[in-house]
Amino acid sequence: MCRSDVRQAVLAKNDDLAATLRGDLARRGVALVNLLSSPGSGKTELLGRVLARAVERGVPVAALTADLATENDAVRLARSGAPVQQLLTDGLCHLEARQVGTRLDGWLPPDTAVLFVENVGNLVCPAAYDLGETLRIVLMAVTEGEDKPLKYPTAFGSAHLVVLTKTDLAGPAGFDEAAFRANVERVNPGVEIVRSCARTGAGVGILLDHALAARDTAPPHRPPLAPHPHGHHHPASAPVA
Repeated sequence: MCRSDVRQAVLAKNDDLAATLRGDLARRGVALVNLLSSPGSGKTELLGRVLARAVERGVPVAALTADLATENDAVRLARSGAPVQQLLTDGLCHLEARQVGTRLDGWLPPDTAVLFVENVGNLVCPAAYDLGETLRIVLMAVTEGEDKPLKYPTAFGSAHLVVLTKTDLAGPAGFDEAAFRANVERVNPGVEIVRSCARTGAGVGILLDHALAARDTAPPHRPPLAPHPHGHHHPASAPVA
């Protein structure tokens, strides 16, 4: 069996586990939100704000955060008052459905409406793995450059929602938002882009509303590289016009 065949077999097995997990969570009334970004995008701080807003509103949410090492992010997120678990991958550059399902077994509070999964900081490997999510969100900071969607088309092309973070730094960073939006449109036509800033709280309520809506209805946007419901599409990259 060649290397590509092995990879496809691994991904196919993951897809089956993800589909089972998605069905189990749906029967429990839980929406899983998979958060993907590069390291340093600010997703942990933004997620902490979203969790705190949910707690303030009395919305039962929980979070699973993944890292290669340390429990630093779990400690930070737990300050929100929401239930949080750390998942250490021991060097693995991505999460898989098996890991998520195992960690949730016996832990996830029964009244949970939304489970946020903060994936490992990486826009390559995590993009190929369906975690049983209802909603996939890809985040990018303004400091990362307008061409990031073109460099990582699989990640951006599989997103139901794209979040632009650290927008308060757009001016100092010389960020060209129009070019960024055009690049996102090239790899994922029609996807919504939410502007956010953890420092000011901008976009926090919008993200929580999107997560809650995913619990009741399918995401309104169908990305070209959608990870479900009929198994994951595993191309080398998204089409770029």
